[in-house]
Amino acid sequence: MATGNIDELLRTLTRGCERVDTLDELRRKLQRSAETGRPLRVKLGLDPTAPDIHLGHTVVLRKMRQFQDAGHLAVLIIGDYTARIGDPSGRSRTRPVLDDESIRRNAETYFQQAGRVLDTSPERLEVRYNSQWLEPMRFADVLRLAGQMTVGQMLKRDDFARRFRAEVPIGVHEFMYPLMQGWDSVCIDADVELGGTDQTFNNLVGRDLQRAAGREPQVVMVMPILVGLDGREKMSKSLGNYVGVHEPPHDMFGKLMSVPDECMANYFTLLTAEPDGRIAELCDPRRTHPMEAKKRLASAITAGFHGAAAAEQARAEWEAIHQKKAATGTLVVPADTPTVTVPADMFTDGGVPKLRLVVHCGFAASNGEARRLIAEQGIRLNGHVVEDFNGTLAVKTGDVLQRGKRHFVRLEVDAPS
Repeated sequence: MATGNIDELLRTLTRGCERVDTLDELRRKLQRSAETGRPLRVKLGLDPTAPDIHLGHTVVLRKMRQFQDAGHLAVLIIGDYTARIGDPSGRSRTRPVLDDESIRRNAETYFQQAGRVLDTSPERLEVRYNSQWLEPMRFADVLRLAGQMTVGQMLKRDDFARRFRAEVPIGVHEFMYPLMQGWDSVCIDADVELGGTDQTFNNLVGRDLQRAAGREPQVVMVMPILVGLDGREKMSKSLGNYVGVHEPPHDMFGKLMSVPDECMANYFTLLTAEPDGRIAELCDPRRTHPMEAKKRLASAITAGFHGAAAAEQARAEWEAIHQKKAATGTLVVPADTPTVTVPADMFTDGGVPKLRLVVHCGFAASNGEARRLIAEQGIRLNGHVVEDFNGTLAVKTGDVLQRGKRHFVRLEVDAPS
C-alpha cells in the first residue's frame, strides 16, 4: 500500500479519536499489514452488565467497523467473566455482582445489537468470551498476574484515587479488573484496542502486560464519551438521556431531534460518515438552519440502523406531527399508531380509571409510574393534558392517548353494558 493510501486510512481511522497510543505505532502496523497481507486484530471488550446498548456504545463499534471495512479483523470480547466483577471505571462505589444467568442473557442481546453496526461475516469478526482463559487460571496464575502491577499504579486511576481519599471502600477484586482486561489482550494477541475515555487506564494496562509477555504492545485508540440527549451527562439508560439501537425509526428520529444544538457537531462526527467540511457547514447557523441540520443528523443516524426509506418515513411523520400541529393546532398521529382495546370491564362510574388506562396502554409498568407521568403532564388524551391522576377518563373509540411527544395509541372501546 502506498504511503499516500496509508495517510488517508490513518485520517479515517483516527477521526474523532480522543487519544492514540501511539500514532507512529499504528502507522507501522498498518504498513506491515499492507506488506504482509496479515490483517490487524482489533479488540473491543464489552461487559454484558445490562441488556441493551445505545448510541453511546456504537461510537467504538463504528470505529471497529472502519477497521473491518479496511480489511482488518474485529475481535469482540464478551466479558462474561469480567462482568462478574463489573468495571469500576467511573464508579463511586463497588458494583453489585451479576449472576451467571443475567450475564448469559445480556451477552446474547449484546451480540445481536452489535451486529447492527459490525460486519458479522466470519472473515471479519471473531467473537470470544473471556471466561475461556480467565476461568481455568489457577491461584498461582492469578498471583503472577497481580504481581505485575502495584497498588500505587492502581491508585493513579482517578476513580480509585477519589474513593480512597473519600474513604469509600475499594474491593481488592476491583483491582483485578484492569489486569483481567489487559490479560485479554495478551490471550487474543491484540494489535489494536478500542475503548472510550473511561477505558484508557484499562487499555494501557494491556500494553504493559503484552510487553511483559514479550509481545509487541497493542495500539490504544480512545474515543470520546457521547453526551446524552440532555447535553450534560454521558449517554446512559439509567439517566434516561439515551437512544437505543433497537428503537423503532419513529422513536429514534424523534429522540434525535431533541439533541441540543451545541452537541450536533459531536454527534455528526462520532455517529455519521459526513465529511468534516460538511459538518462545519451543517453546524454553522449562518449557512444551515439548525432545524434542518438536526433533521439531517436524525435522518443519517436512523438510516444507519433502519435504512433510508424508514428514515425518510420517520422524518415525514415527525414533520407532520410537530410542524403541522404547530401551524394548525391539529393533532397529527403517525400512520402506524397501534390500537389498544379497552374492555368493558375496565369502566367504572362512566369512565376508565386514569392510572389503570395508562398502564393498560403500555405507557407505564405500574400505577406508581403512571401517577408520576400524569403529575409531570406527560399524558395527553386527544392532545389535551390529563391534569389529575385521580378519577376516571371518559373515552370512546378513535380517541388517542399519548405519552410524551412520540408515543401514541388509538383506543378501541368496548362499550360497557
